[in-house]
Amino acid sequence: MIKNKELKALENSTIELSVTIEKDSVKKEYDKLLKEYAKSAQIKGFRKGKVPPTVLERKFSDSIKTEAGFNLIEKSLEEILKDVEKKPLPYYTPKLKNEENFSVDMDKDLEFAVTYETYPDITLGQYKGIEIEAPEVELTQEDEERELKRYQEQNAVVSEEKDGTVKKDNVVTINYSEIGENGEIIEGTKREDFTFTVGTGYNYYKIDDEIIGLKTDEEKIIEKKYGDDFEYKDLAGRNIKIKVKVTSIKSKQLPAIDDELAQDINEKYKTLDDLKKDIKERQNGMIETKLKTLKQQRILGKIIEASQLEVPPSMVENELDHSWNNFLYQFGGSEQKVLQLLEIQKKTKNDLLEEWKPSAIKSVKGQLIINKIVNEEKIEVSDEETADEIKKQALQSGMAEDDFKKYVDENNMTEYVKHSIRERKAYDMLVENGVIKKGEKINFLAFISLNS
Repeated sequence: MIKNKELKALENSTIELSVTIEKDSVKKEYDKLLKEYAKSAQIKGFRKGKVPPTVLERKFSDSIKTEAGFNLIEKSLEEILKDVEKKPLPYYTPKLKNEENFSVDMDKDLEFAVTYETYPDITLGQYKGIEIEAPEVELTQEDEERELKRYQEQNAVVSEEKDGTVKKDNVVTINYSEIGENGEIIEGTKREDFTFTVGTGYNYYKIDDEIIGLKTDEEKIIEKKYGDDFEYKDLAGRNIKIKVKVTSIKSKQLPAIDDELAQDINEKYKTLDDLKKDIKERQNGMIETKLKTLKQQRILGKIIEASQLEVPPSMVENELDHSWNNFLYQFGGSEQKVLQLLEIQKKTKNDLLEEWKPSAIKSVKGQLIINKIVNEEKIEVSDEETADEIKKQALQSGMAEDDFKKYVDENNMTEYVKHSIRERKAYDMLVENGVIKKGEKINFLAFISLNS
């Protein structure tokens, strides 16, 4: 069937596969389809299954030829790609070149070409003995007090103030929109039932001070000039009119920070000291976890810089899709709501994806390099390690161990679990073999906010 095949490497880990199929195979596939359709075709004037092939050819020859051609493409690709070294990415379907002009000539060999993306060739740079700096994190009394204040806020008693006016620290609900010179609402800026605490600045237009003194159901038109360096570029340097209506004012009564508050938070705390001890342990745990991740990221970043590889575009697209879905999850999973919020900021989904693209490329490079290191170091995972990992994940999920193991088996996730263990071992090996120097001293809050 296959007369000739040729593979050619293109840019961005793309392969072009050119194939020639003998014309006899084309005729054979065409005749096979013709017989199958003759058995099932229903054409006026003929009983089902009694349509002469000549009639079918006269009416449907071109479409049957095209179908025969596509069938042969599919069969030949299945045969060829089974043996080639550079296979398509698991989720990537080869694309037929010039598909819109595809046709079949029964008197000639069938020639076609497809392109597909494959795993890239990777030239690893140095990955052992990588030198990085890791910050020294200072945990202070202020960090403990901030956490206690958060618990205090969470346990505050909130009550409606029907006859009061907006004051700092009130929880208010407002409706707002931008308005033009004629007083009309500017499309895409209207928002209803937006709730925030006055004085926190957790609102797009930063109108905390401007609504102080307003009563429930009172409206106000705020004219505000934003500086050129304002944090939201869409507002920077502009004069804006915002129509605001206060629909609810609530005040908070904060509890005392004492043993009673600790007991209200969780029955495991008997005293305030118990709560403080737990806060310190959790904060130290966060530092340890973050430091480990930071070291891994910084070492991997240097390996990426020292290595050579081309990232397949489809892998970047998959990474961006994953980031977008995570972004939606953080906002409650409503894509429509997220798109509306972006519209208010004069942005689109594509704008956001373009902003994320450099990080996505770096992330994909990191995944590919870690997999390469796993192979280079021949990192293996024992059945015992896999069983321990499944037990650990079952505990984290809250499922019974047997139920979780059944779930893993039924969804063919055992290899995925092993893969995650191999990656973890590779990261641990990089840190163990790295040269970690003491970096700058940094406070807890700034450290937790670090990206890399």
